Amino acid sequence: MKNIPYGRQNITPEDIDAVIETLKSDYLTQGPKILEFEKAFANYIGSEYAVAVANGTAALHLCTLALDVKKEQKVITTPITFAASANCVRYCDGEVVFADIDPETYLIDYNAVEKLLKASPKGTYSGIIPVDFAGRAVDLEKFRALADEYNLWIIEDSCHSPGGFFVDSKGKEQNCGNGNFADLAIFSFHPVKHIASGEGGMVTTNDEALYHKLLQLRTHGIVKSEDAFTNSIEFAGGDTQYPLWYMEMQDLGFNYRLTDFQAALGLSQLSRADQGLARRRDIAATYLEAFKNQSFVKGQSGVIEGHAYHLYILEVENRLGLYNHLRTKNIFAQIHYIPCHLMPYYRQFGWKEGDMPNAENYYKHCISLPMYPTLTAEEQQFVITSIHEFYD
Repeated sequence: MKNIPYGRQNITPEDIDAVIETLKSDYLTQGPKILEFEKAFANYIGSEYAVAVANGTAALHLCTLALDVKKEQKVITTPITFAASANCVRYCDGEVVFADIDPETYLIDYNAVEKLLKASPKGTYSGIIPVDFAGRAVDLEKFRALADEYNLWIIEDSCHSPGGFFVDSKGKEQNCGNGNFADLAIFSFHPVKHIASGEGGMVTTNDEALYHKLLQLRTHGIVKSEDAFTNSIEFAGGDTQYPLWYMEMQDLGFNYRLTDFQAALGLSQLSRADQGLARRRDIAATYLEAFKNQSFVKGQSGVIEGHAYHLYILEVENRLGLYNHLRTKNIFAQIHYIPCHLMPYYRQFGWKEGDMPNAENYYKHCISLPMYPTLTAEEQQFVITSIHEFYD
């Protein structure tokens, strides 16, 4: 059996043709493919606006900049996430406060967040960064009501969940990142994600002011719109109007742009996103049946309405033994994630073992099984058989 990783990109001849066509065009960056990708992605997600950026971490950083996170402002997030979900707050000198996870969903626990907010005067916290971990959608309707009560913004980290959704109190499907409850949402186009562009990311929002702020911060804080200029026409070198070359840097922004050939790859991948999502859900259903009622399984992702299945997770006894056994079979499962609050960087702020008992217990048992659309039925059965073999 060939190597079976936990995740893998799927690059088709159509993807390659799309990239080659763009490489042959007049634009490699800052060209028309960027806006085309942004509009198509916003339409897919259901948001008003989308801003393509260099990667998911850049997307998070731009969000905290656009929301004007300042030194020592407190922002709440989950410890079970990739570090970037927390680091974006630190980039702005803000303070990260972790809230434990719900052991059933693996998502940030609403009750834990509410407890934190109730324990401090209003104004203590500035925002919440919930994460659609593994592809399971956070119920943002509940979090929006809580955020409004405490005057907080929400950044939804949807890197794992394009195409995912939760069902709101009115029975309506709410797509991850659609902007109906979060101020901003972010996505990643890393190769193991649903839509791959090599590297790349997207910010979605329904807030026009935030949208324009993101566009400005993405490109060094530079504006090129005459309506936004603050220097005079005379200074700019014009007579009755600003010359065409003129631009102004009005904020300290960054170069977080995506290239046109990456956007072309993203567009091509987006065209079959629903097909990939359907396959992921089929794989999840097969895993659920294979591990249902097994004594060695403490928990698993299961079949959940709206789950996008970037990951399929088992919680097991003797996780290290299973991990090493699978590697002998060329099955390269992965662990998602080491609790962020126990990374050495965050320990320096006083976080310690025992602070997040649910997250820490989850980490002792979790393992992410191979999950990607091109995983064959034969390969998946080999994974399942190999796991049963270890415990039998």
